[in-house]
Amino acid sequence: MNFVAIALGGALGAVGRFVSSQWIYSLLGRSFPYGTLFVNFVGSFIMGFLAIVLIERLIAGPELRAFLLIGFLGSFTTFSTFSLETVNLFSGGESFKAFVNMFASLFVCVSACWLGMILGRQV
Repeated sequence: MNFVAIALGGALGAVGRFVSSQWIYSLLGRSFPYGTLFVNFVGSFIMGFLAIVLIERLIAGPELRAFLLIGFLGSFTTFSTFSLETVNLFSGGESFKAFVNMFASLFVCVSACWLGMILGRQV
């Protein structure tokens, strides 16, 4: 049953990532990987929040955790796209943007996860 939950969550997360990142790119343009940074930030925050709420507070079943944490958030966030976009920035001579993307992705996303966990404990 976990495989079905992961597959369904993954399908929804992938569509959510595409729609969200396209929306951000329509607002901010494509001169920087804003869309990927946005989905990774949001996904990291939600991961931290749900990790606390579903596991420590609600004691959610394994299917719900698999659906949300592995399936949905696993496909909503994207480390591989972050990596490709960073390499493309370096390859295109945009080293400063590449370093900003690496720092922002690490700092912002880890901070978002931590903040999500803090807020999850307040629920």
